[in-house]
Amino acid sequence: MSTNPYRGRPDHCFWRQAMAGRDATGVDPVTALPFRITRADAVATAGSCFAQHLARHLSGAGFRHLVTERHPGGDAPDEGYGVFPARFGNIYTTLQLRQLFERAYGLLRPRTRAWALPDGGFADPCRPRIQAGGFPSLGALEEDRRRHLAAVRRMFETCDVFIFTLGLTEGWVSAEDGVAVPLHPGVLGIETPPDAWRFANAGFAATLGALEAFLAGLRDVNPTVRVMLTVSPVSLVATHEDRHVLVSTVASKSILRAVAEEMCRRDPGIAYFPSYEIITGPQARGHFFADDLREVTPEGVAHVMSVFARHGLEDGSAPAAGPAPGTEPAPAAAPPPAAPASAAEAADYAALTRVICDEDAIVAPGGAA
Repeated sequence: MSTNPYRGRPDHCFWRQAMAGRDATGVDPVTALPFRITRADAVATAGSCFAQHLARHLSGAGFRHLVTERHPGGDAPDEGYGVFPARFGNIYTTLQLRQLFERAYGLLRPRTRAWALPDGGFADPCRPRIQAGGFPSLGALEEDRRRHLAAVRRMFETCDVFIFTLGLTEGWVSAEDGVAVPLHPGVLGIETPPDAWRFANAGFAATLGALEAFLAGLRDVNPTVRVMLTVSPVSLVATHEDRHVLVSTVASKSILRAVAEEMCRRDPGIAYFPSYEIITGPQARGHFFADDLREVTPEGVAHVMSVFARHGLEDGSAPAAGPAPGTEPAPAAAPPPAAPASAAEAADYAALTRVICDEDAIVAPGGAA
């Protein structure tokens, strides 16, 4: 007589026991991660805007968010210092990530070295908003890029843990050499030939292939690095596909989630942390989205971080929003706050959890919409 193969499975395997009737904070979808981050680990973060929350909360809980590129006067988030380990800005696609590695090690040299800004100055196409007003000269841009790529190499070679937040599949690449950029130059008012940059919406195979290539390179220069993947729950601010932005969002996030799943199946040592599921799952009932139905509320961020701390940090430390990330650990922070009690407290907490997003320029005054 055959036996029901589901008999004896733990409660988290069943919707009724694990999900039904629970509220937004009553579901913890993490069962086990292959490793925990220790206070001795140098942790590098990269990815979409949501990745900045991980960096900030790790630092606030006294863990080491690695920063290899610093402003002479200390962290300056508005200039891209301290937001991520090096001053590379948002990395939305796996192609951008792969090419960051290739540029850092001289394997890729983009033919377009600079964009001339309409008000003067020059922007680095691969990180066009990193310098307010642009660089004053091509020489200054090239010198900054040289220092920057050296800092990127230090990040890859010295991090103990690398956390990448997958954000988008849509992007723009040079028609000349295939170099990916986070924004079309037209968003910034930069004049280029109409056929110089082409829209690219990566499917599963291309997204997976770029991530695989990056991880192979990373392990060549840092064989012992531990890797964690997560998917941003923040929806597309706009789509260039001729369809509704909601359809494009679901398509993009589905591909990214499937890629993360495939990587973890191929390498069980890679950790997947379900930020996406915590925020967008039916148990949340939309509670963790702001009124625009896109941005994640401070309460949502705090809940994600509390689950991350419970399973991903060595002592279950609960991070709270804190100072800008740095190489030196900050004092241990209190657990994440509950919903702010007043409008003033809500505004203060929202300011602490603010993130810097290149993507927002698409719909900013003077942008595409």
